[in-house]
This record gives sequence, structure tokens and C-alpha cells, in this order.
Amino acid sequence: MDPVPKLTRADAVAALRNPLAFIAARWTPQPRTVRRAALSAVVMSVVIVVTGGAVRLTGSGLGCPTWPKCTDDSLTATSAMGVHGAIEFGNRMLTYVLCAAVGWAIIAARSEKPRRRSLTRLGWAQFWIVMSNAILGGIVVLVGLNPYTVAAHFVATSALIAVATVMWQRTREGDGESRPLVGKPVQQLVWFLVAAAVLLILVGTVVTGAGPHAGDSSEVERMPLDWETVSKVHAVLAWIVVSLTFALWFILKAVDAPKGPLDRTRDLFLVLLSQGVIGYVQYFTDLPEFLVGLHMLGSALVWIGVLRVLLALRERPDAELPDLPLQYDATSASIAGPR
Repeated sequence: MDPVPKLTRADAVAALRNPLAFIAARWTPQPRTVRRAALSAVVMSVVIVVTGGAVRLTGSGLGCPTWPKCTDDSLTATSAMGVHGAIEFGNRMLTYVLCAAVGWAIIAARSEKPRRRSLTRLGWAQFWIVMSNAILGGIVVLVGLNPYTVAAHFVATSALIAVATVMWQRTREGDGESRPLVGKPVQQLVWFLVAAAVLLILVGTVVTGAGPHAGDSSEVERMPLDWETVSKVHAVLAWIVVSLTFALWFILKAVDAPKGPLDRTRDLFLVLLSQGVIGYVQYFTDLPEFLVGLHMLGSALVWIGVLRVLLALRERPDAELPDLPLQYDATSASIAGPR
């Protein structure tokens, strides 16, 4: 076993000045370690969505009535605040776990050899989104769970999931020039799918803002919209996303597309069907909290699935590899793209 080098005064000063560079100079993670670190950030991004939903669904949104402290006199929840204070404070503490996961992803990406600046930038992008969203979460509490700030809080978390998913995908790719695996028509169809999914998420936040689960038992402002009408619009958008996904899968099958896009589209379709069943059941059973929580988990998984379909449309070889000639399917080149 190699001896551990002694830490000199100069090393300590260097570590304080630039800890990431100090660690990177002394540690080279395996590729699987970098992938797992990026995946941990994705998982924690989804977990924070579910626990945030639990705060709202249990009426614990104002369990800690102020921010950044839990009360004016205490940084943490007290026994007098009961279960609502514990739930809200616990969700706040999970933000630190999320920060740790993002920090681990940044350290692993920065230490990888050769250095990949694109991965490090994606890691830092997650960090700044987390910091900004933590402040926004505090504002949500300070303004008494205003539904518009709650919606913005969820949208910011969706942005975090998007960046974390892109980083996770990039850890499994090289830094060479991106090569399309499908033709322009399929790419355009997928971008329509992404746009529909974004609209679905945005309308979903309006359903939440107008719906009965305000996040606290007190009188909380709601969006001045008819909840059932907005829910029906949300359902229509969900069917549009399902239809686009099925059409994409059918086209990819018809043109004998590569396995990657086909598998990702199939996975998305299955998640969408499960999410649709949960959505209709919760609608016709007066929104039981457990099913609403599952639906929030499903929304995060749908968003990840849509992004994975988009990212599966191209490949990135290692930068040092020579360019390979593109081969086209003679019968369906304009749709399927290079193979």
C-alpha cells in the first residue's frame, strides 16, 4: 500500500485557497464513481420534491413560521411545535443532504482525469440553483405560502432536476462533437414533446396553487381560478404528452431507430401510463394525500424520462477519437438519421 503523503504547511495553505484543486491533485476517481456521484444528485433532487410535497400535504408548510430560523427564538423545531414543526424542519435539513450530494458530484467531476470542465460547470449550476431555491423557500414561508411563490419554488426544483439529469448523462459520454442518431423530423417531434412536458409542469403548479391542499390549516391564499377547470386542462396536456410519446415510439420503430432512443421512449411511455392512472384515481377520490404525493413523485420521473429521451437522440464519443464516417439507412435516412 502506498504511504499517505504528509500534509505540510504549504499543503494546508493550498487546501484553504483552493480545496477543489487540492483534492483533484491528490485523487483520481474511477468513471463509475463520477457517475454514481452525479446520480446521487439526481436522486436527492427527486427526494426533495417528494419531501416538499409531504410538507404541503400534511399541512406543515408553516410548521416553522419564519426563516432562516424555525422560530424567532429557536433555530430548530421545538417540542411545542408538534409534528408539523418536525416535518417542516426535517425538510429544511434535507436541503443540506442535497447540498452534500451536489458537492460530492462537483468534487468527483473536478477530480476526474482528464479534467472535464463541462461536468464541473453542470455541478456548479446545480449548486447555485439549490442556493437560490433555498432562499426562495424562505420567501415562501415569509409570505405565508403565497401560491405563486410555491409554484416558482417547484419550477426551480424542476430546473435542478433537469441540470442534474444532463450531468448524469454527460458522465457516461465523452467530450467529442455531438452526433445525431436520428433525423431532423424526429428531433423536432421530441422538442415538441419537451415543450408539452414543460407546459404540463407549469399547469400542474397552477392546479396545486388553486387546489385544496394549501400547505397549512390556516387561511392561505389560493390562485383565483376554478380548480376543476384547471385540472381538466392539465389532463388534456397530459394526454398530449402521452400521444406524442406514443407517436415517437411508433416512428422510431418504423424506421428501425437505434436501441437507445427506443428504450428511453418506451420507459417514458410506461411512466406516463402509471402517472395517468394515479392522476385519474386521485381526481375521482377527492385527492387523498398519499396519491397526491405519488403523483408528485411521478411528475419528477416523467420530467427525467422526457429529458432522457431528448439526450438519447445523440451520442458523444471521446474527444480524442477520430471522426468516423456517418452511415445512413438507405430506406429511411431522412427520418431515422445516421446509424
